[in-house]
Amino acid sequence: MKKYTNTGSKDTRSGFGAGMTELGQKNENVVALCADLIGSLKFDDFKKNHPERFFQVGIAEANMIGIAAGLTIGGKIPFTGTFANFSTGRVYDQIRQSVAYSDKNVKICASHAGLTLGEDGATHQILEDIGLMKMLPGMTVINTCDYNQTKAATLALADHHGPAYLRFGRPVVPNFTPADEPFVIGKAIILNEGTDVTLIATGHLVWEALIAAEKLEEQGISAEVINIHTIKPLDEEAILKSVAKTGCVVTAEEHNMLGGLGESVARTLALNNPKPQEFVAVNDSFGESGTPEQLMEKYQLNHKTIIEKALKVIARK
Repeated sequence: MKKYTNTGSKDTRSGFGAGMTELGQKNENVVALCADLIGSLKFDDFKKNHPERFFQVGIAEANMIGIAAGLTIGGKIPFTGTFANFSTGRVYDQIRQSVAYSDKNVKICASHAGLTLGEDGATHQILEDIGLMKMLPGMTVINTCDYNQTKAATLALADHHGPAYLRFGRPVVPNFTPADEPFVIGKAIILNEGTDVTLIATGHLVWEALIAAEKLEEQGISAEVINIHTIKPLDEEAILKSVAKTGCVVTAEEHNMLGGLGESVARTLALNNPKPQEFVAVNDSFGESGTPEQLMEKYQLNHKTIIEKALKVIARK
């Protein structure tokens, strides 16, 4: 098994901030809009270096989306930033009508996604956002796994035309992807080749999938690990090729089981090559207040559950 090393744990939102800092220097058409969360979204450097291209909208997220849509008409590339809950659920109508339906080149960037928002509790821990956004026609949906990948995705989105949703998080997590790894929207990354089971993970669960694969190897089980950073468009070719080889799959995500990555994979298999699948995800419930570690343990979003599901799905072949 190929080994991946944590080069120093960092929060993925800081990867977004680093990407915005670089974009500010490289692309004068990039503008940033924030809903009163400059520090949380790591917009500080962009605001300091390019004040004429930074817009503090205040706690008015719907207005922020409308302004961003308007800015695209003049050729600007707006990146909006707030918590994932406020980036999607609170402003879904504005995104649907002013961005998706109108095919505006707006990049909706969302921090503090999922359970790992932690102590702020269920009202802020959106677990439905991937489903909400992937259902919008023409919307690209990206969920990155570490600092380096988040920075790379931010840079890639500036060159991608069309509405997009970029999801990242608050906690410090292992930073293990190469800093120079190309980020290709819609292209999965095979982290480890295997023959017995396919582990397909996104976001914070990618590192857990790698740990699971390592421990499965100790049991004589060969696990293929796929990093799906782009939920939509989904790399169906990579998924089908892998599952044709292994004969079964486990999907893992920090999201509701309903509407997330797992369902997208299940649809792909159902239409092309049905195989046994198990899900590691939040099982149709809201979160609660607690540390990220406590919540990921309670809701069974970790390598231990991935291993359990892998053994279960192998037995179903």
